[in-house]
Amino acid sequence: MSEALLYSFRRCPYAMRARLALRYSGVPVRIVEVSLKAKPAEMLALSPKGTVPVLVEDGQVIDESLAIMQWALAQHDPDGWLLQGDPAVLALIDENDLGFKYHLNRYKYAERYPEQPMEHYRAEGEAFLQKLEALLADRAYLLADHPSLADMAVAPFVRQFAHVDREWFAGTPYRELQRWLEAFLQSPLFIGVMAKAS
Repeated sequence: MSEALLYSFRRCPYAMRARLALRYSGVPVRIVEVSLKAKPAEMLALSPKGTVPVLVEDGQVIDESLAIMQWALAQHDPDGWLLQGDPAVLALIDENDLGFKYHLNRYKYAERYPEQPMEHYRAEGEAFLQKLEALLADRAYLLADHPSLADMAVAPFVRQFAHVDREWFAGTPYRELQRWLEAFLQSPLFIGVMAKAS
């Protein structure tokens, strides 16, 4: 397989999850770190919407993070992240991407949304945290006894939510979620994709 090219931004949760899947699947990829204030013309020519991640492989352009993850896993999925196509995987990711992300944005950037106090947006997002906590009550990962696409697609967003106010998150009763997130943050896979390019 020829080397793929990924336009990425290190701290973007969408780019993060694309890098996780690409690294896990062993796809050879060259990562171009993008400055969001000065996006490269080559990237904009490939994907005019101008958001990361953008994957280019053998003339094919994929500019949605979940589609990049699915493409990578179609090449190689050694530990069964796809859970044999279990519909619960994409359902949980949809809930993250459509609902939780909406509340996360407002919680993280509450000053841009003065209609409600920050605590309101946090409480709205907490409904999803509670769901994850319940899923983790009797297993180590969200939908199986090993990591799946759902864990890797959702974790970067939970990380962002937890980091808005770390003290608050540490004081919540979401003990299983805290354990799950910490295991993700300490995993060689996550540490590997977050290493700054030399």
